[in-house]
Amino acid sequence: MGHEMRRPEADYLRDGIYEIRATLRGVNHRILYFFHGNIAAVVSNGLVKQRVVPPGGSDRAQERMR
Repeated sequence: MGHEMRRPEADYLRDGIYEIRATLRGVNHRILYFFHGNIAAVVSNGLVKQRVVPPGGSDRAQERMR
């Protein structure tokens, strides 16, 4: 589904950064990614989410996108 995938499986965070959501044993995992052109998705980093994605997590993804 690419750019069209949304909640609950995925969500757009900001500035071209998206997240895939997974929960395992009550722990919320997030995989951050961005798109290179219209075809390739680039996995940037993963993290364990508390209530919101920490700013450092999406900042790291933006640095890697550049």
